[in-house]
Order: sequence, then structure tokens, then C-alpha cells
Amino acid sequence: MIRQYELVERVKKYDPKADESLLNRAYVFSMKAHGAQLRASGDPYFSHPLEVAGILTNMRLDYHTIVTALLHDTIEDTVATVEEIEELFGKKIAELVDGVTKLSRLELQTDTAREAENFRKFLLALSNDIRVLLVKLADRLHNMRTLHHIDSEDKRQRIARETMEIYAPLAERIGMRAMKDELEDIAFKELNPEAYDTIMQRLKFLRKEGKNIKSSIARQIRETLKKENIKADVSGREKSPYSIWTKMEREHITFEQLSDIMAFRVVVGDTRECYEALGVIHRKWSMIPGQFDDYISTPKRNRYQSIHTAVIGPRKLRIEIQIRTREMHEIAESGVAAHWHYKQGTKKSEKRHYQWIQDFLEILDQASTTEEFLEHTKMEMFQDQVFCFTPKGELISLPRGSTPVDFAYAVHTAVGDSCVGAKVNGRVVPLRHQLENGDGVEIIRSRSRKPSPRWQNFVVTGKARSAIRRYVNKSERKEFQALGKSILERAFQRLDLEFSNSAVAEGLENLTLKKVEDIYVLLGQGNLTHREVMRAIFPGTKFKYNPKARRVFFWRGSKKSKQDDPIPIQGLTPGMAVNLSECCHPLPGDRIVGHMTAGKGVDVHTLDCETLTDLPDDPDRLIDLSWRDTPDKTDSKLYAGRVKAVMANESGVLADIASIVARQGGNISNLIISERDPEFFTMLIDIEVKNDKHLTSIITALRAMKLISRVDRMRG
Repeated sequence: MIRQYELVERVKKYDPKADESLLNRAYVFSMKAHGAQLRASGDPYFSHPLEVAGILTNMRLDYHTIVTALLHDTIEDTVATVEEIEELFGKKIAELVDGVTKLSRLELQTDTAREAENFRKFLLALSNDIRVLLVKLADRLHNMRTLHHIDSEDKRQRIARETMEIYAPLAERIGMRAMKDELEDIAFKELNPEAYDTIMQRLKFLRKEGKNIKSSIARQIRETLKKENIKADVSGREKSPYSIWTKMEREHITFEQLSDIMAFRVVVGDTRECYEALGVIHRKWSMIPGQFDDYISTPKRNRYQSIHTAVIGPRKLRIEIQIRTREMHEIAESGVAAHWHYKQGTKKSEKRHYQWIQDFLEILDQASTTEEFLEHTKMEMFQDQVFCFTPKGELISLPRGSTPVDFAYAVHTAVGDSCVGAKVNGRVVPLRHQLENGDGVEIIRSRSRKPSPRWQNFVVTGKARSAIRRYVNKSERKEFQALGKSILERAFQRLDLEFSNSAVAEGLENLTLKKVEDIYVLLGQGNLTHREVMRAIFPGTKFKYNPKARRVFFWRGSKKSKQDDPIPIQGLTPGMAVNLSECCHPLPGDRIVGHMTAGKGVDVHTLDCETLTDLPDDPDRLIDLSWRDTPDKTDSKLYAGRVKAVMANESGVLADIASIVARQGGNISNLIISERDPEFFTMLIDIEVKNDKHLTSIITALRAMKLISRVDRMRG
């Protein structure tokens, strides 16, 4: 533990005018107030506020902040009161301690705190003095450093997630890079220990392989600049493990492809020398394209300034170089804390560097509801998250890019499973719509609706993806099992054999399977053919199929319902796994053929579909199919047909197309612009029609348009 006189000396060293008496009184008061309290590590509790104060002295913060750090837990964890703190240490210190206490009570935990009002209060508590947040961040940093002493894994992970999602972004928002990196790395180690260990092993290998590389490269950069009369301090550093991991994930690159694992800082006298140094470095070493950023002319939102470039440097190594002035470097390392070195927390400094909080508060004053407040602010400090609301005002936090389906599963798995639609801010949106901060989301549910396999293409949360995949796998297995059984029943029928599960079981040993159901599933998936199964059941037998065996209708779904009419296809016994191929969009009236596809079941194609020529030449997988004759007046089901249209690039053409399709009784379900130039553009149009004749009449009507150059039905 830091001794009393050592703490005072630290503060006096950078702040000679600090009130030594106040620091001593705070040290003694906190030590007595916490008394015999112990931490999870077994250390005296007083060691915690003392370490927090030590962290803040390293940032060279004013003595009021250090006193606040010493006292920050006294109101919440001891019998001390705000009034007592004010009487002994003054009104300002009492306000700061009370602010930190409020933040501790209002911590926005992603697993419990759901109401946006909490975040509103969080900002209000920060608005009076940014030093409240600095103390809170130092408090969290020390708690993370001692996280391993907590026995409960669930509690450790909760704290780590909260740190990663709330406190690290807050530290980044106020420019405290070093603190942000340490918070993220400790949380990363707890949440993903395998990934952390992998990165650390690679870093250790690099250090071992090149013990003197860092100092050698730094010396060469320094000497190169010195030859051009630029005096610079050059130092090297490694990228933090978590930032390495996130960059590899974000950019889909390998560890070896990273150019900034080893970064070098070049600190010069003024801004002019920054650009001169950049020119010298680019003349000496080849720049890596796409790896240049000028944050001096366009600072980051947290006031960070520096020039970043990546080059093939000494020893042909890919390195990143950051060029900045000494003041820029101080701000880059300590963020807002650095301004106490220059401004000592003056009003001018506060106004310039706390403007983001003031902006939030102005919006807050003008907003009529908390939801409106969040919608307008977009909660910029949480770049990697979006915060949305249920109709009851509960707060749901999600990764950026999340959709209403992700939101539904975040509320409850049952809500996600029964989701059929969504309203965002009162407006109906597609389920693949990307949510934004502050959105109010209402999930429309139906008991009869089940998760769609297509959702897997756009959901981003692990919970949603795993729930959908689990349901789809379970339901698909049932469908494949039903289809496979019907295929085998038909094969037995064509051979005039009696079908039974016990008869099929005779083939299990030859197929190296354990259950009859497994045979049916593999058949339904197309991974087995009925001939292979029959040979396994009756080894050595030659079969002669009865060509006069009756053909039966194929129905999609076991029961007919208004929501999901059966697809009237002849040629298969009842089953579930059938797909109308999207390459040719078969319609009633077309000549069709079925193709058994592994993992999908039966794909239905038009006989002239171009895709068929690319399929494996396996007669056992092709099935002769035809549409069942159905009077037009009794068949109300619509099917999607796709046409390719080339049209003039003039205003009103799309409206004319939509009008013609509507007059012909069709409905446009999707539009895709595939090619565009100044005069013409090509569009793929999906039109819901009754049959092939219906689509043909619509195509004919479109061809009569003056602005249409060409219209054809897509065939593959």
C-alpha cells in the first residue's frame, strides 16, 4: 500500500499548490471509516481507495480529485454521510464524492439494467464535473486488476462484460487510451481466455525472435530524421492483445498481415515538423497503400491528434509510425486528464473537452421523452452497440447491425421463435432492417409462426443465430425423415413388396447406421438414393420395378391451411422438403423436373432451366414431376416468376411498370437493379402470378411500353 507521506509527495511533485492538510485528513478519514473491512483478495478494504488515488496521481490530476478518490466509497460502504463529508472537506469534495456514489448505484449492467432512464441519470451525474467519471474509471480499473480474486465465474464474467461494453468505451470517449487498452485486455482475458492466450503466445514469439528489433528500428528512424535536422523522440510499442484480436476479426486478416503490431511514435516539436517528418519517412521507406490517416487536420471526436502511416521499414518489416507533437502525445495517452497539466481544469478547458456531455444535455432539455433523447443523440460513445426500447420502455442493448429478429431473441427465445414482423418507431419494417440507437421496437408475434431458415442470413447475435439453427435443424430432420420414408415406401410399392420399419432395419448394418430414422433422413437429404438402400436391405437381389405403379400427388405441409396452401405437384408421395428453385422460378403450366439435393431435399426446376446442365449427371437423383391440373377459380395461390427487363433511364418508368403489372393482376414482390448506365439500366423483377400464362401476358404488356427495350423471363 502507498504510505500517507508517499501519496502527498506524489501530488505535491506535479501540483506544488496542493492542500497537503486536506490530503492527510482524507487519508486518515478513509482508513478509519473502512476500518476492518476486507476485499475478496483478503487485503484491507482501504487498500482499494488508496490504489485508485495512486492511479489518478499517475495521471497527475488535481488534489481535489485525489481526495475524492480516497473518499469515493465511504458514503456507500461505511456509515459516513454526504453532510459529514461536506463539513470536513468542503462542498466541492462532497459533490464529487456524491457523484461517484451515484454512478456506482446507477451502473448500466447489460443483464439487469434495462430502462433508458438509468442512462439519462448517468449522464446527469457526469454533467456537473468530468472528474466524477475519471474517479469512477480509476475505480473500475483497480477492480479489474483484482478481478481474479472473485471466486464466482458468473460474477467475473458479468463485470468483464460490463467493463467491455460500458467503461472501456467511456475511457475511449474521453481519450484515455492507456486506460481503455488495459480495461479491454483484462476483460478480454476473462471473456475469451483461449483467444487471449493465442495472441499472447504470438506476441511472446515475436519478442523472442527479435529482442533488439524494436530499439534498432527506433534508432534508424531517429537517425534518418536527424539527418534532415528534425529532432525527435522515437519509441516503439506493441499493439494491445484485444485490439489485435478485434482488428483480425474486423478486417478478416491473419496475424502476419497486421502492419501495426509493432508501432513507433515519433514525437517532434510542432505541427510543421510533423509533416516534415512524414515526408522524410515516406522518402526513405515505401508506404503501404491504404494505411495513411491524418488525425492532425481532422482530429478524432475525443480530440486525438496524430499522423498515422504504415511503411515497409527497416529489415523489410511492416510497421506503423505515429507522428505527433509533445502536447498531442500527452493528450493521446491521458485524454482529458492531460489538460490539468496545461489548463489546471479551467473553464475554457472544460468547455472545449466536455462538449460532448453538454451536447447530450442540450438534447435532453429539448426532448419530451427519454426515447426521443436517445434517438437524437445516437449515443455516440457506444460505437459498437445500439440501444433500443421495448414498448414498455425497457432497454435492450445489441451489437451494431442488429435486426428486429436479434431484438426479439434478446427479449426472450419464445418471442424470437414466434416473430412474424416488427414495427420500429411505429412504422412496419422488414425483419432484416438494421436497428439504430434509440429505436423503439415492437415485435409482431403469431403462435403458428416458426423461425425461418433465411433469418440466419442477416441476424448478428449469437443467441439469435443459435436458436434459429437449433430449430431449423430439428424441423428439417423431421421433414427429411418424412420425405425419405415416403421415397422408400414408393420404392417398395414399385417392387410389389410390403413396406415396414422392420424390413428397412435389415439394411442398417450394411449402411453402418444405427437407426431406421437415420436412413430416412439421409434419403430425404439426398445423401442416399433409394437404390442404394434397397441394395443394402436385399443384398445380391436384382430388382425389376413396376412401371405401372400409380403416381400420387405431392403436398407441401401435412395440413392445408389458409396461410400455406399446398403446392400441387404430381410425382412424389407426401413429404415436406420441397423447394421451388430460385434460378428458374417454376410456375404452374411449366414442364418441371425434380432434383434430389444433399441437405435440401427436392429442388423443382423447369425442364429448360440452364442450371440443370451444371448438376451432377446422376439419374437416380432426377425425378419426373408435373403440375396437378387445378381450375383457375379454385387455385388462389400465387407463385413468383422472375423477368429481366432493359429499360430507358428516364423518370416515371418504374411507376409505369408497376401500374401495368397491377392492371394485369400481378404483384411485384422484389426489384434488383443489376446494371446501370446513363441511358439504360437492367432490372430483375419478381412478379407474383397464378401460372406461366399469367406471367406471359404481363411480359407481353411490358414489351408494349415505349420505354422498355427488352423483357424476357429468366430461365436460370
